[in-house]
Parts: sequence; C-alpha cells; structure tokens
Amino acid sequence: MVPTMSANPLVRYQRLSKARRVLLPRAITALAAASVAVALFPFRKAIRFGSIELRRPTGVSSHDIEWAIEAASRHMPLRIVCLQKGLAAQRMLRTAGIDARLHYGARHEPASRDLKAHVWVTVAGRPVIGGEEAVGFATVATLP
Repeated sequence: MVPTMSANPLVRYQRLSKARRVLLPRAITALAAASVAVALFPFRKAIRFGSIELRRPTGVSSHDIEWAIEAASRHMPLRIVCLQKGLAAQRMLRTAGIDARLHYGARHEPASRDLKAHVWVTVAGRPVIGGEEAVGFATVATLP
C-alpha cells in the first residue's frame, strides 16, 4: 500500500522540518505586510519594503525562504503576484543575513503593444524568486 499525502493542512504542517514550521508563518506575515505596503504607499516607497539593513546570518537557507514564500502565497486570501513575493522574500532574506537583491524589470510586448513589468530576487546572482519569468525583461532598477 502506498502512503498518501494527508489533505489535512495541520498534519502537513506538523510534518515539516522545524525550520520550515518557523518560516511559514513569517512568510505569511511578510506577504501580508508587502501587500499592505503596495496598496497604501506610492510605488517608490512600497518597493523599498524589502530593502532593509542586512542582518547577521541566522543559518536559514535561501532555499527554505523561497519555499516558504511560494507555499504561503498559494494559500493567501489576497492576490499575490511577483511584486509582493519579491518584496517579502527580499525582506526575509536580508533579515536572515542573506544579501538579496530585488530587480524591477520591464519589457515591451510588440504584438499587444503592452508594457509588462516583473520583479525578481537574486542572491549572489542566482534567482531565488521570479527568476524563470524574468527572461526577456530589462532591469530598470536593482535594490539592495
């Protein structure tokens, strides 16, 4: 008999590693705060939500923070897009002592004549959040 994944969210949460059990509520809080910042503040102020002073390293991995942001964003009652994910991820990474960079990019869609924007986060040049979708976007700004 093959074990099946429990549909009970509490059981799935209890099966997580201790690090991920701690990070998941932090990611929910960071995503909610990023959403509030985007809704209430002008773009120039909201985009700086994640640009906090780099803290001392805590030993938390960028991979676990990426997992927490992606997992939390799937279950938020708010519409979470790359901007909120990027802001929350950058803030969590910098809080964990990881020098994360937020990239804001744009590209022109010739067929529709639309201007598209995208946000992604990198650590040491490696995409952590939003990297796959960043192909074809020209960087407009990078925030520490």
